Formats: sequence, C-alpha cells, structure tokens
Amino acid sequence: MSIQQAGLSKKTGPMHRAIIGIAAAMLGAYVAQVSVAAAGTGPIVIGITSDASGQYANSGASDRRGMKMAIAEFNAKGGVLGRKIEFIHIDTETTPATGSRVAERLISRDKVSFMIGAVSSGVANAISQVAQKNGVIYLNTNSSSPTESGKNCHRVKFVWDGNGANFAQAAVSNAIDSYGTKWQLVTNDYVWGHNTASATKALVEKAGGKIIGEILVPQGTRDFSSILLKIQQDKPQVVAAAVGGDDQKALRQQVAQLGMGQNPAWINNQQDWPDVYGLPTDNLFGVFGTTWYYKLDLPGVIDFVARYQNMYPDTKMKVPGNVFYNGYMATHSLLSAIEAAGTTNNHAVIKQLEQLKVSAADRMQHHDAFMNPKTHQMQQTVYLATANVGSSDKDDMFKIVSNSAPMKVADAKAEATCNLESFADTPVYEP
Repeated sequence: MSIQQAGLSKKTGPMHRAIIGIAAAMLGAYVAQVSVAAAGTGPIVIGITSDASGQYANSGASDRRGMKMAIAEFNAKGGVLGRKIEFIHIDTETTPATGSRVAERLISRDKVSFMIGAVSSGVANAISQVAQKNGVIYLNTNSSSPTESGKNCHRVKFVWDGNGANFAQAAVSNAIDSYGTKWQLVTNDYVWGHNTASATKALVEKAGGKIIGEILVPQGTRDFSSILLKIQQDKPQVVAAAVGGDDQKALRQQVAQLGMGQNPAWINNQQDWPDVYGLPTDNLFGVFGTTWYYKLDLPGVIDFVARYQNMYPDTKMKVPGNVFYNGYMATHSLLSAIEAAGTTNNHAVIKQLEQLKVSAADRMQHHDAFMNPKTHQMQQTVYLATANVGSSDKDDMFKIVSNSAPMKVADAKAEATCNLESFADTPVYEP
C-alpha cells in the first residue's frame, strides 16, 4: 500500500519515515515468504506405481531400484531446487483396476508431486487416465505397448521404453531373410501382447511374409504343452512371441525341455532382464530386443554398473538390466527437467520434457536419444541380442548382434494415432 493509503502525509518526519521503512521491509519479507511457501519448500514426493506382486513383480522390483538410485544420487547433491526428494510406493499388482486406485490415492491422499512406474501396459494406461484428469506428470518407465504412445497417449504421460513396433521394426525384415516367410504368432492375451502382435503382423506382411496363425496365451499360463504341440503341428519357420513376465520364463523353460529352441526360429519382440536372469543359456534361444545391456562397450557403463553394485550389494540380480536402466533414466530425466524449469509447475516441466535431448554418451547407448514431442515417447537405440553361448561369466547372458538408430525403428502409427490434450485442457498442478 502507499504512504497516503496508510494515512501518512508526505510531511512525515524522519522518525516516521524510518518506521515506515522498517514496516515496508517487514512486509516485503512476509510477501517473499508467502511466495516461497506457495511455490513449495517441502520435499518433492514421487509416487512409485510399480508391481510388487503379479506377473511382473520381478520387473517391478528392478524398476524401483533404478528410480531409487537416481533419487539417492540427486539427494546426495542437495536434492532439486533445494528440496529433498522422497517417494511413496504402492503395489499396482499387475492389475489395471488396482493401478487406477493406487493413482487416485497417491494424488488425493498422499499429495504426491509426480508419479513414476509401470511394466504392464494395461496398468500404465489406467494410471495415466487418472494422472491426466488431475494434471499430474506420470512417467511410464517400462511398459511397451505401441498404444501407450499412440491412441492412449496423454499430455502428462511420458513413455521411456521402446515399444513393440520399435522392436519389430528392428527384427522382422532380418528374420524373414534369415529364417523364412511362414510365421506364427504367440501372444499374451492383454493389451501389450495384442498391440505388439498387430505391429509384428503388419511388418511381416509388408516384407512378404505370411502369418499362418496366432495362439493366444492367457496371463498366468504355466503349462504351454498344448501351445507347443500346436506349433509342432503347424510347422512355422518363425515363431514371433509377445509373451512377458513369468509367463515368458515358463515358456522358455518348456521350449528348451522339448528341444524346440532352434527349429522353428524364435523372435521374442523384447526380452526384459528380470524375466531371464539366472536361466540356463539354452533357455535363451532365438533373437530378442532390448534397450540396454550392462556389457556394452561404451563410456559410462562400467561406472554405472559399479554404482548399482555399491547401492545394492545384496540383491540376487548382481548386474543391472534394461528395466533398471529405464527406471533410472526416466527418474534422472524428470529431476533434471524440474531443475531446468526452475519450478515443479506441471506445464513448465512438461515443456522441458517435450524438448528433451540426451547424448549417446549420457544415455550409454550407441545413438543420441530424444523425446518425440508429438507422442511423448523416448526415441532411443534398439538392440537385438541372442544367447551368449559358451560364456564363462554366468551373468553375461546376452550377445548383442545389432543396434538400430531411433529414426530407423520409429513408430509411424503411434504418431498418427496420438492426439495429446492441449495445455488448456490439462489442469495446472504445482506441488
């Protein structure tokens, strides 16, 4: 307020002017304190939405370890914007309905600042709908249905894994040339399996191949005898399997027991490290996709592995895999985006993430990576691998056979079907 509004004249004496100066300074300090409080001075709380039970419990645990390491490293440097980072984890149980309930609770009751985590695409989609409704930024770390960055995209959601179309782009044409044109699909009967199989089918047919049939695998399947008998009867040259989690582990063990790992040829769209870690190498038949491997001969990899082992000396998984890597990289990028924005305001942080570019050296991959602003999917190197037969190191299970630059495996359909909400239709959220 002005001096006149305070009832004081311009003729006020020196003592009065001094008092006024002190009052003005106190008022300014109070306003500054209120402004800082409004912007948030408490901890930045991340809601971790990953599975601790269900089909993807092992991957969920690895995902969380990656997030926690990134959080610990930022806290060791003083946090973000002078604020400590804390986290709350609630099990999403590999169930979309549970994912929705968890997201609602984390936002309405726990007042989280951001949400991170997913392996099941159905769960990720459910969480993202709640996140968009409330304007809470949500990072889908490890689910890979093409629809997550396609028709189910959202302004607040960012997808960090390669998707089924990316991996199929890298694998299909080479497999047709190497193994044949007669293909059979084996598909987990939920959103990720269906959409991955659909992307594979389109690429096979485009390359001159033929899909002779598709076998649906219910989630929770442990006996694959009837499925494998059907494959033997149909005699495909290539089996393209979109089967994940504990289902995939059971499938691999039974294929190996029947000696079916070499004939027909197997293409597993994506191979998550927690699904196969510790299995015999004869279970790692076929060719499969991944986004990262701990034995890549690239700058930073050895140090990254050492930091993992220092933080988790007692975990059964002695080296990090792609799921851990995705969880770490997503969390690190989010916290870096908050720093760059200078605020936790969701619109400001979204804009930072939309223009994210990460060098190959910082990503520990062969090619530079970038966020696609039209789909909110991280565009990154895709690797094809096979079993590292004959390795004397039981942890060195993969042999990387190729890498593809982001643009060579881009998912054009996702970009065509994604329709991000406008900022005007995205609630402002500033934790």
